[in-house]
Amino acid sequence: MRGLGENGERLSWIFGSSRSGSTWLLRMLSDFDCVVPIDDPHLGHHLGVWRPIPLAWAAAEQPPEELNTLLELKAAEPGYFFAERYRESWWEPLRALIRSRFEAQAEDVPARRPQATTSYVVKEPGSHAAPLLAELFPESKLIFLLRDGRDVVDSWLDGYRHGSWAIPGGAFPVSSEGRLPLIRWLSAVWVYRSRAVRKAFETRPPSGRLLVRYEVLRERTAETLAGVCGTLGLEQGQVQEVADRHRFECVPPEVRGSRHAVRTARPGSWRENLTRGEQEAMHEVLGPALAECGYESDRPQPVVAAVS
Repeated sequence: MRGLGENGERLSWIFGSSRSGSTWLLRMLSDFDCVVPIDDPHLGHHLGVWRPIPLAWAAAEQPPEELNTLLELKAAEPGYFFAERYRESWWEPLRALIRSRFEAQAEDVPARRPQATTSYVVKEPGSHAAPLLAELFPESKLIFLLRDGRDVVDSWLDGYRHGSWAIPGGAFPVSSEGRLPLIRWLSAVWVYRSRAVRKAFETRPPSGRLLVRYEVLRERTAETLAGVCGTLGLEQGQVQEVADRHRFECVPPEVRGSRHAVRTARPGSWRENLTRGEQEAMHEVLGPALAECGYESDRPQPVVAAVS
């Protein structure tokens, strides 16, 4: 059975912030029979356009206090395409479009077990639209991949450098003056996405959702992967083999490290890569959300001048 299912019965989402190990997790799941992996459809970036635009963090008189999306800000305006007033006119067509698109991609994936039921696993980096996507497919399952926001920001900063893997996709080499605004923007994105995914997560029954911390996935890969497979209804016989095959240490040294998509698997490296001022700026934005997500703030203490 290759179809997605009317309400997404054979659909699973990997939601969370980008640079959280989602590519690694999807690659492991791709090794399982019956899985159709869909990598970065970017639905959230089309359905959840950011407001204010990222430039505001550098150009505004004061850094914006809140990040939002057009989906929320314009929902009550009748002229907005996805206005709540006209939801009945666009809801089903949008579901049909997404379903048709995913099923079309499945046709290009050879069926390793033709008689088995297909499982669609979608890694969606635009996870700020997770509540809408989860509501569109109420029977879909949800993996909340959560990573310490400070390591996410640190990883993205490395992508905004000359010669990095991210440049062809729209990133740019950031100037020294632009680092602080970029840090604040990236921090705000992590906060918004983490809260949005948690909101979607809470709509699912325990059997249809799983919270996976990157730090635990890294430390206990096979065990954590087995839990993911259990939630997604995948056979677990080859879990250890798959986990071993995709270890960070198995990635050739020449294609991992700084400026590479596979950068580092060491939590906490933000302490070494960001200056004290950059860490302070990051914590100003991330602080409350870090606590909400179960991470200790570990905020750098201000330097107190000695009294003579």
